Amino acid sequence: MEMVNRYIYAVTQKLPQSQREDIAAELRSLIEDMLEERAGAGDISDEMVNEVLLELGSPREMAQKYRGTKKYIIGPELYDPFLIVLKIVLISMSVGLGIVFVIESVLDPANILDHFVSFIVTIVTGFPQALGWVTFTFMLIHFGGGLKADELKLEKWDPTKLQPIPHPKKQIKRYEPITGIVFYVIIIVLFAFSSNFFGIYRFSDAGFQQVMPFLNEESFSQYMPFVILLLAIFIVKECLKLISGKWTMKLVAYTAVINIFSLVVVFFIITGPAFWNPNFMMELVQAGLVTEGSEGFRVVESIWVNSTKIIVALFLIGLVWDIVDGFIKARKD
Repeated sequence: MEMVNRYIYAVTQKLPQSQREDIAAELRSLIEDMLEERAGAGDISDEMVNEVLLELGSPREMAQKYRGTKKYIIGPELYDPFLIVLKIVLISMSVGLGIVFVIESVLDPANILDHFVSFIVTIVTGFPQALGWVTFTFMLIHFGGGLKADELKLEKWDPTKLQPIPHPKKQIKRYEPITGIVFYVIIIVLFAFSSNFFGIYRFSDAGFQQVMPFLNEESFSQYMPFVILLLAIFIVKECLKLISGKWTMKLVAYTAVINIFSLVVVFFIITGPAFWNPNFMMELVQAGLVTEGSEGFRVVESIWVNSTKIIVALFLIGLVWDIVDGFIKARKD
């Protein structure tokens, strides 16, 4: 009955997560009844299984019957992950903007009403843009057809060509790409609306005093498009993982291309002459957090001077491991 298990898995993978268990049980019962009707008092043969699956139709056709409605905004195969990603992006945007609102209110409580109005306006104008970009991304994935199952490319439905159920370690747990998308969306919001919040905060008994930013606020705007592009590429990578549901060599290849491109972009951004705050150490001294010439000053300065190399090294290790880990999992039988 291995072929039956493969068929049920292929069908349910094209349906919403909340429906998979019930539909799998219903479909299994249907197939068993059809096989018993054919076999009678005899044994069930592979030929009978093949005939039943041919009669039911391809996993794609069966999944479409269970959906009940045709949803072709970006293709029925991608409609469920499209809705999931859209919800994640909108919720994450709300969380990110909420964080910005809270920080601005804490740092500047006198203008909390202005911050709230800005929060609402950004929500109203940002959501349609998010919808447009998510739809555009899934349209590209749909028309590219890069992660479509092999059975979709067959001119004639053949049950013997069903893909094996992937090894548990080969499967991508849904929470993994979802967590990644949430993280990257929130970071995009923080960079886009409050890049000056990235720094060292100084408080006193009277409350907030000042922030010593890591980034050069005078020139950071010229790097902003590249930062947004980089994070958007990472979101696309997580979308591909969510759509695929398992590690394949094709997904590993996509991951490798995206990671290599991302590394080049990161290197270009953070090695720019005007990316980091040139007065960071001086601002720490003026704020009284360190004393110039002291041991603590030299330690902080050493970390600050080498921060670019450290970030590039950590980023390189992380991206390489992402590729290697995917390759190892894709080879699981």
